[in-house]
Amino acid sequence: MSIKRLSILAAASAAALLTACAGMQPMFSQDGLPDPIKVPAGNRIAMETVGVGDITYECRDKANAPGQTEWVFVGPNAVLNDRSGRQVGKYYGPPATWESLDGSKLTATQLAVAPSGAGNLPYQLVRANPAMGSGAMTGVTHIQRVALKGGVAPATVCSPANKGTREIVKYQADYIFWKAA
Repeated sequence: MSIKRLSILAAASAAALLTACAGMQPMFSQDGLPDPIKVPAGNRIAMETVGVGDITYECRDKANAPGQTEWVFVGPNAVLNDRSGRQVGKYYGPPATWESLDGSKLTATQLAVAPSGAGNLPYQLVRANPAMGSGAMTGVTHIQRVALKGGVAPATVCSPANKGTREIVKYQADYIFWKAA
């Protein structure tokens, strides 16, 4: 092959690579998050997902307040999609469990929460417990809940008259999975 052809092929390959990279979404950045929600140094992003689903609340007696009631978080049920919209797992509970389609799954311990805006669940940082099974969840150290939309307790009245009633609210959140670098 001539040097001219090699130069043309190299230029075409570089152009194709640049075009492909231009279409890629940038990796998640912790810039702008409250400090308590930031993942400690020494970790890298392993997977970015978008959780879309429901949160169930139940009208129950308020703890240590006889005769008073409140909406209590019961649990989530969401599909986890990758950035292109393809399902890669699910999130459900209790206990809060993140499960990959490959069967690996984990639970976690909450480290911090911070407000994320009116009408939205708070930001959250959790430390992952060791994964069950091998696959995408193996080695995950932390999970961040960010980019929240909805999910807060219902606006309907919770009273002794409707105690035991369950309400389901829609929500969306990005779940960012981190592993040791």
